[in-house]
Amino acid sequence: MSTDTTASVSTHILDTSIGRPAEGVAISLAARAGFDADWVALGGSATDADGRCKDLPALPEGTTHVRLDFETEAYFSKKQAEAQQDAPANRDSGAFFPEVAITFAVKPGEHYHVPLLLNPFGYSVYRGS
Repeated sequence: MSTDTTASVSTHILDTSIGRPAEGVAISLAARAGFDADWVALGGSATDADGRCKDLPALPEGTTHVRLDFETEAYFSKKQAEAQQDAPANRDSGAFFPEVAITFAVKPGEHYHVPLLLNPFGYSVYRGS
């Protein structure tokens, strides 16, 4: 929840290769207060069955930049293993992007919802609502 002195962040992931939410993707959150400041790790979570991460840590007062790190390699490795059980001849290489790091600027009092549209060989992000 954002306040007059802090911003807030939420995210979700849609696996566009199957048209469904991406469950079980680990996400970590970091913040900094100023362009030249060091990143401070705030913690993380994982996406639920709906592809949403509802319990990201709150941003500290003074945050100006946020980084979301999505650990996509484990998600795609699990999907690949499940696919190979059904069709052993399917030997796709897995995820081309083993992780996705999204960095963006924030202002106090604003909420930032940043969806990740993901597939094994590409991704897209945008500021949602």
